[in-house]
Amino acid sequence: MVKKLFHWIYVIYALILFGSLLIVVFVLALPASLLGETRGGNAIYLLCRAWADLWFAGVGIRHKNIYIHRPRKHEPCIYVANHTSYLDAALIVKAVRYPVRPLGKVELAKMPVFGFVYRKTIVVVDRSDPEHRVASVRRLIKTLQQGVSVFIFPEGTFNQSSQPLGPFYDGAFRMAIETGYPIQPVLFLDAARRLPSTSIFHLTPGPSRAVFLDPVPITGMTMSDLHLLKEQVRVVMEKGLKDYGALSFG
Repeated sequence: MVKKLFHWIYVIYALILFGSLLIVVFVLALPASLLGETRGGNAIYLLCRAWADLWFAGVGIRHKNIYIHRPRKHEPCIYVANHTSYLDAALIVKAVRYPVRPLGKVELAKMPVFGFVYRKTIVVVDRSDPEHRVASVRRLIKTLQQGVSVFIFPEGTFNQSSQPLGPFYDGAFRMAIETGYPIQPVLFLDAARRLPSTSIFHLTPGPSRAVFLDPVPITGMTMSDLHLLKEQVRVVMEKGLKDYGALSFG
């Protein structure tokens, strides 16, 4: 009972700190948003990075990046990562230390305060609407052409299966072949330990790791190689998750 009480106090504190820092980001994001879609979005991303740094430190989550390959700021790529936790959104700005544009669910854009910041730094997608999915991909391609990397969870939703990864959508890989930008796999190893997808009230302090694997080039590939590329990335990521001892499911 005592342990549960202290955990509830910790979670309530973490939520209050989360909200308080987010309000500060919101206030600062208002003038930053006037800088335009690219410059304003980049400025707000940096504000979110500061928010994540303070919140992670405040709740006792110690994050570490492990670089098999270190991406370069001025070499745009398509980041793909496994998706197991509500914590993954915050992990993006902890892992990638320069502005990128993640692809995120449109539902979160409707939330007060958070939704404003979310819309300025995320390319939203409604997966139930084929036309909206196509428009979101077009916007991501435009972002890449402006020299800004994009970040996609190819599983689309939380993986709660007994396998290291859930099924992949085609979007990230189709975009890579179409634009010529490489796929950069990233592994979030401890997110499900820190915050399981079952409830936000299961948050715990502890280590957090992101592994940047070698990029997967797409030189010479055509759309006929789409499934080959998708499987190639899946194999690399599954091996990495097993090698580094990511949390198993099922």
